[in-house]
Amino acid sequence: MNARIVIGSAPDSWGVWFADDPEQTTADRFLHEVRASGYDWIELGPYGYLPTDPSELQDKLDQHQLKVSAGTVFSALHRPNTWDAVWKQVTDVAALTKAVGGEHIVVIPDLFRDHKTGADIEPRELGAEGWEAITTGHDELGRRILDEYGLKLQFHSHADSHVGYQKDIERFLEKTDPRYVNLCLDTGHVSYYGGDNIELIQRYPDRIGYLHLKQVDPAIVAQVEAEDLTFPAAVKLGVMIEPPQGVPDLSEVIAEVEKLDRQLYAIVEQDLYPCHPDTPFPIARRTHTYLSGCGNHVEIGTQQA
Repeated sequence: MNARIVIGSAPDSWGVWFADDPEQTTADRFLHEVRASGYDWIELGPYGYLPTDPSELQDKLDQHQLKVSAGTVFSALHRPNTWDAVWKQVTDVAALTKAVGGEHIVVIPDLFRDHKTGADIEPRELGAEGWEAITTGHDELGRRILDEYGLKLQFHSHADSHVGYQKDIERFLEKTDPRYVNLCLDTGHVSYYGGDNIELIQRYPDRIGYLHLKQVDPAIVAQVEAEDLTFPAAVKLGVMIEPPQGVPDLSEVIAEVEKLDRQLYAIVEQDLYPCHPDTPFPIARRTHTYLSGCGNHVEIGTQQA
């Protein structure tokens, strides 16, 4: 078998959602602690959190013996006249990702509600025109990212977005071109909406291009549904929980992914924003230990003393 699941972590697991925020762990502390937790691989996180000069960033990565799997951008391609803004993000993030050896761009769809007020800013369901725009738009985005940067677009379904429920993920996959668009299977966001990660892997084995490993607390998910809470409010309640305390069972997910018989990056993302700077590191070490025992073809690095 050629299965090889390369597990890393991301700024998200250190409570980082923004390029600059006084409540967040500093970039230097993140880099030190992610390596000390045992991970060799990271995502870049929000553009500007880590250095944006390629040489400076590479120096930081080398200092901490880290490598980059992907960068992240947000898209709103279901809305009119948004291409230029999305592409501006891509040109910044893709150039930096490529310069430090990353292979993927994770694309997260914009949300339909205001993070702070919880108010809907657009309908929660896309109409036919919206679906056409979001699918053809991402096909074109993926084609240009591949043609111009040699990177692969991995679409990330997300809570409070139009592609969150399993039915939406399946519709998106069925309407997009696998040459240019595949799925960043975020196990937590799928489970947040009651989806079945194993079924998605089995039904769309060739479309699983990247993984985000996380779990949700079912009791908090039930509260979120009952009170119609925003995703940030859910995160503050602890909806994303340290494995193996939540769902889905990540050992089962990893075992199913191993059957795909190819290399995939699997990045740990336990949303913690906002959190005390001392909170993430012990969680990261425990999560590394847990994931080290999952699967037969896992590459996860070694914890540092």
